[in-house]
Amino acid sequence: MAEFPSKVSTRTSSPAQGAGASVSALRPDLGFVRSRLGALMLLQLVLGLLVWALIADTPYHLYPAYGWVMFVAVFLWLVTIVFFILYLFQLHMKLYMVPWPLVLMIFNISATVLYVTAFIACSAAVDLTSLRGTRPYNQRAAASVLITSRRPELDCVRCLP
Repeated sequence: MAEFPSKVSTRTSSPAQGAGASVSALRPDLGFVRSRLGALMLLQLVLGLLVWALIADTPYHLYPAYGWVMFVAVFLWLVTIVFFILYLFQLHMKLYMVPWPLVLMIFNISATVLYVTAFIACSAAVDLTSLRGTRPYNQRAAASVLITSRRPELDCVRCLP
């Protein structure tokens, strides 16, 4: 029993050390913004914002086709913001049990399908809902063009390992 105190080692830590480590882990990864995936996500955010801003500036609530376009544009824009924040702050590394490449691939495939349907609805309704050359016509036509240029399938460049 005399040897017992000499064989036991004790270590103490303060709660401030643990809290400091978790706060410092939430630093943004600027290398992600410079990467191909980060640049494509930023492009998606900008083009998605332009699409729903152009549609929102017209009386879209009068036409069901533009309600669908607005839903698709805003919903996918918000989901893209969530994914961008997850990758910017490297939170996807902390949630290692989620297969992120597969999640991004499924999101981008479904976003592509939804954007194609929104493009068809938006471009088919432009002539029916506004006069050629007017401001709403130009905004809706521009939204149709931006929907086609917003190509989430390009994000799958780095989706798969």
